[in-house]
Amino acid sequence: MKQEIQPNYHEVTVICACGNKFKTGSTVSGDTIKIDICNKCHPFFSGKQKLVDTSGRVEKFKKKFNV
Repeated sequence: MKQEIQPNYHEVTVICACGNKFKTGSTVSGDTIKIDICNKCHPFFSGKQKLVDTSGRVEKFKKKFNV
């Protein structure tokens, strides 16, 4: 393998919006990566379902179909 074309692979700290932190390897420059959701706060893994309603989509659906 040619050394000059390979990206720099190093250990980084991943910080989630919920406060969870863990270490992983990455080629992204910098020491930290910030993410919005992780396995601790994701509804599939945590078992807690969140209903995200942006711009009243649920109300629009109920109004449209008289539910």
